[in-house]
Amino acid sequence: MATKVVIYGLSTEGYSLACQIALNGGDVQIIDESTPSAISIKEDIANSYPTVQALKDDEPLLAMTSIDAAISKAQVLIFAPKIRKTGQDIKIEINSKFKDAVSNIKKNCLVVYGLGTGFGGNSENMSLLEHVTGLKVGKNVSYFYYPLSKENISKSFIGSSDGKENESLKKLFSFNKNLNFLTLTSSEYFHAIDILKQFSNQTSILEVCKFAKDSATKSDLNSEKLGEIFLDDIIDGLFDLRSLSSSFEGASSLMYLINGSMKGIDGYIKRLIDETRLILKKNELKASRTKILLLWTLDQHEMKGEKIEKLQELELKLKDYIGDVESISQPTDIFQNDKTTIVVVCSKSDLEYILKNNKDDEIIILKANPLCQLVSKK
Repeated sequence: MATKVVIYGLSTEGYSLACQIALNGGDVQIIDESTPSAISIKEDIANSYPTVQALKDDEPLLAMTSIDAAISKAQVLIFAPKIRKTGQDIKIEINSKFKDAVSNIKKNCLVVYGLGTGFGGNSENMSLLEHVTGLKVGKNVSYFYYPLSKENISKSFIGSSDGKENESLKKLFSFNKNLNFLTLTSSEYFHAIDILKQFSNQTSILEVCKFAKDSATKSDLNSEKLGEIFLDDIIDGLFDLRSLSSSFEGASSLMYLINGSMKGIDGYIKRLIDETRLILKKNELKASRTKILLLWTLDQHEMKGEKIEKLQELELKLKDYIGDVESISQPTDIFQNDKTTIVVVCSKSDLEYILKNNKDDEIIILKANPLCQLVSKK
C-alpha cells in the first residue's frame, strides 16, 4: 500500500514535488490554504498540469477532502507553504502556518520541513512541533529538513533528526538518485554554503560591473554571459539568505559575507534607479512626459515572496522621481501611450518576450542586469 503523503501549501515548489511523487506512484494530496481543502494529485493530473497556474486556470474536477481529515491520515507531511509577509512578520506567519500544518498529525508521522532556515532553525521547529502536538521527536514522530527551491526540488541532501536514512522517504523520493541523509546540523551547514556561494558569486559580479562604463568593456563582459543575469536571478534565494542572517549576532567573517551580499542587492536596486534617471537626463526627457514600465513576470505561487517585495520596493522608489510608474507581466498590447516609455526588463524571459512582440521603436528598453544595458530598437 502506497505511503499517504500530504503537502501543506499549493506553492510552485510544493506542487512540483507532489507531481514527482504522483508520477512515482505515490498517494499524494496537496493543501490549498486559500480554499481550504486537500486536493488529490493523481498521475493524470501531474501529466496534464505541469504548473499550479495551469491547474488553477483549467479548474479540473479534483477529489477533495478537508484539511484536518487529510493531515490526520498522513504518514508523511511536507511543509511547503506560500509566505508573503515581510520583515519581522515573516517568522510569525511561518510559525502560524507550521502550527496549522502539524496540529492534527498522528504518531509515527514523518514531518518534512521545506523552507530554508538559518543555523539552529530546525531545533526551534522541533520544539514548536512537540509543543503543538504533544509528540516527541525521535520517539513517536520524525522530523526532516529538505529546503526546496523553484529550480531544484531534488536537493542532494535531506537532514534527519536522528541522522539516519529513512527507507520510506528514500522510496518516496526515489526520483532523486543523489539523496543523502545527514544530521540536521550538517544539512543546515550545506544549505548555508550553497546560498553563500550563490550570493557571493552574484555580488562579486554586481560590484565589478559597476565600473564598466564604456561600450567596449560592457561588450567584453557581456560576451562572458554576465549580461544574462537579471534582477529575477539576483533576488532568488534572498529569503534563505535573510534566514541565515538572523542566526547570528555581532561581527564575524560570516556576517560580513551575508551583509555584503544583502548590501550588494540594495546597492543594485539603487543603481537601477540611478540608471533610469540618467536615461531621462541624457535624452532630455521631462518626468511628467515619461512613463516607466517595470516588466517582470512573477510566479505568484512561489513559496517565498521576496521577488514580489522587491518589485514593490522598486516601483515605490521610482515614483519618488517619476509619477507614472507601473509594474506589469507580459502584456498582450504593448505600451501604446502618448508618453515616452522606458521599459525596465527584469528577467531573461521578459526580454525575449518584448524583443519578439514589441513593434514600437520609440520605447527605451533598459535591461535590469549587472551591466544595466540599453537595448536599441532602431
